[in-house]
Amino acid sequence: MSKIRIEVSARHCHLSQSDLDKLFGVGYKLKPLKSISQKGQFAAQETIAIKTKGGQLDNVRIVGPVRDQTQIELTLTVARKLKIKPPLKISGDLEGSIGAMLIGPKGQVKIKSGIIVTHRHLHCNPAQAKKLGLKNNQLVSVKTAGERSVTFHNVVVRIRDDFDLSVHLDTDEGNAAMPDGVCGFGELITKK
Repeated sequence: MSKIRIEVSARHCHLSQSDLDKLFGVGYKLKPLKSISQKGQFAAQETIAIKTKGGQLDNVRIVGPVRDQTQIELTLTVARKLKIKPPLKISGDLEGSIGAMLIGPKGQVKIKSGIIVTHRHLHCNPAQAKKLGLKNNQLVSVKTAGERSVTFHNVVVRIRDDFDLSVHLDTDEGNAAMPDGVCGFGELITKK
């Protein structure tokens, strides 16, 4: 077993440049608030609102830089509050996802798809994957530490050159298992 960093990711969105333009103005550039663990990515200063038939969710943080497709990542708890049923998906797989109205300071955009609940996953680069004997899309387990220790199964391995080794849980999972609900360490468990 290997010690591994575990991070908790709150609800957030990734926007395409086209949707960013509609929400914040043509040619708008996101302003970094703070860097996050994955190389080149950052929590932006900007937030948007998401409106569904079941309600509105304000202050949804944008994660930059812009992407090819707009993607909204929610927890099951937030989805229930909005009275929507987004599918459980790997980030970037938006087939069968659901839409909503996105609201920014300069406009609105109705997306037909893009809202998902993200699978818990493990990021790593090829060198880290090789050292740990991991393959892309492999399912592993991760055991958290502490008094509320939980073992999460079906953690999807994601390998890419710009990734750094860490497990990402959503806030529902993190609040259930992490002492401070934000980040910590755990043990990687792989099947031999």
